[in-house]
Amino acid sequence: MLYEKGSEGKFSARNYTTIQKERVIMLDAETARSSYSWKRDPLVWAYSILMFLPIILVFVFYNCYSLDFLVYAGWILLVFSVVVIFLAGGEFRKKGGAPKGKSIVNTTVLVDSGVYAVIRHPQYLCFMMIVLAFVLMSQHWLSIISGVTGSALFYLDVLKEEQANIEKFGDDYKRYMQKVPGINIVIGIIRLVRRRRREGS
Repeated sequence: MLYEKGSEGKFSARNYTTIQKERVIMLDAETARSSYSWKRDPLVWAYSILMFLPIILVFVFYNCYSLDFLVYAGWILLVFSVVVIFLAGGEFRKKGGAPKGKSIVNTTVLVDSGVYAVIRHPQYLCFMMIVLAFVLMSQHWLSIISGVTGSALFYLDVLKEEQANIEKFGDDYKRYMQKVPGINIVIGIIRLVRRRRREGS
């Protein structure tokens, strides 16, 4: 049995299993609040379709203007993005503290190391870069419009994620926001280099 102090200052005995169940329910509720499922959010429907369209179009309009350098740039961007996504996932898996049986994105610890020391949303940035990669490969106007529009709507969802993270991690995440940019990888690298120099001096 465990004893908890109530609102009136009195202690009451409670079963350990009951407390654990309540904690699981609270965690599930928090996950539900911070998760923007396509079943509940039309925004997810919109950007998912628009961002997936360039992937389909690349098979129909591959290098439609014969701009080979854009195709090469697209492949480089695609490979780079996939590598970063795996690195980010590994960092979550090692340091995120996700409950057993839950997805690695259900972190209980603020992760600010590895690629997360450069930008706060490396995976989200790479999703947009993958779309850009397919746009460069196809070069078709429909791919450009759908890719850009879908990425813009996707970024709106990233902003929702920011608010959810603030509610989840509080002041720690606010300090993290001040130190590390959201998706601007250039500024992120500059800030990281400056921090390393200050720490080394």
